[in-house]
Amino acid sequence: MEIKRASVGAYEEDRAEPKYELLKKIAEFYELSMDELANDEINDKWKRAPKSNASNLRVLSVTVDGEDRENIELVPVKASAGYMNGYSDPEYVATLPKFSLPMFNQGTYRAFEIKGDSMRPLPSGSIIVAEYVENWNEIKPGHTYVIVSKDEGVVYKRVAYKFKEDKGLKLVSDNKSYDPYWVEAGDIMEVWRAKAFISTTLPEPSNEPTMETLTSMMAEMQKTINSVVDKG
Repeated sequence: MEIKRASVGAYEEDRAEPKYELLKKIAEFYELSMDELANDEINDKWKRAPKSNASNLRVLSVTVDGEDRENIELVPVKASAGYMNGYSDPEYVATLPKFSLPMFNQGTYRAFEIKGDSMRPLPSGSIIVAEYVENWNEIKPGHTYVIVSKDEGVVYKRVAYKFKEDKGLKLVSDNKSYDPYWVEAGDIMEVWRAKAFISTTLPEPSNEPTMETLTSMMAEMQKTINSVVDKG
């Protein structure tokens, strides 16, 4: 429902009141009328909407800075196992390293450190900055995502096929020496759309000559030819 934790605290402490559109979302989510939400005892009618398909709403724990802006939490490789158990726990998420990037100040983002060469040429140890995908029907084949699943853990892969009758995803590696594999929808816990990567490994120089190198070689050849002509 895109409610920031700081806002929830303000509602609970009567420092602010939720807007009508938010109340409407809450009523629809819990299958209540606006009248029931405002006037009835909710404890007698509490009913969560079933999450049986890829488009249902998902709850996400986030942290915010002093100005109520969402942080980008970093999940290092060594924290991947812990993230599997604590990804939905606000207290656990609050312990993750945090940072911000000016180009990603709208939306919900998380950063994941990856290891291995399955997505080569992306170097091992790169950090993928990714945007949260709430509606899994928006997953696009051919794009790269961070997939958090029960069996595979945290992986960065390219999606070959999108959801088909809520069965799952086929994931492929950019390094073709790795075989594609299927992840069942019921095993998937989170999906994040890759937006950028951070790496401390700088690209190696290309073996192919650049235009600058070719120009320099031509100049040297002309000097050599002129020298031979002058001597003749």
